[in-house]
Amino acid sequence: MTTTTAATHVLLVVSCCFLWLSLSAAAKVSNSHITVMGMVYCDICSNNSFSRHSYFMPGVEVKIDCTFKAMSTRTAELVSVSVNRTTNRYGVYRLEIPSVDGIECAAEKAVGNSCRASLIGSSSSSCNVPGSTRTTTDEITIKAKQANTCIYSLTALNFRPTKKNVALCGN
Repeated sequence: MTTTTAATHVLLVVSCCFLWLSLSAAAKVSNSHITVMGMVYCDICSNNSFSRHSYFMPGVEVKIDCTFKAMSTRTAELVSVSVNRTTNRYGVYRLEIPSVDGIECAAEKAVGNSCRASLIGSSSSSCNVPGSTRTTTDEITIKAKQANTCIYSLTALNFRPTKKNVALCGN
């Protein structure tokens, strides 16, 4: 074997060992699994609450904006995610945030993680006026028992009809 061939083999072995060690170390790091979700309903009686006449709205477009503080040993970075989602047949929208190195789940807003949702468009011509709140303001963060699993549950958003149905809802 020539010196060049031997050096190439050594380099290949060292590279494989480095790759294996890197993958092993990455497997030990526990990245967060974050789910952001909320719902949209039609507020038939235009009272900004879910009543017995209200219903969840499928096909509504919602914009989700999240900011997460990623911490590493050397820097603190902000990671922003902005996506549009459509509600499913139950009026629920959902976003799965891919694992990002350095983002930790947190039960406290003070840590720097936050999400909000905004109405983009209704799927119904009979219930298409945005409710008094077009953007979520509150969120509940649920930290699951599994390590680094969080669910950001955003307050419900709503549309209402152009005119209140007095026969159904009263004055």
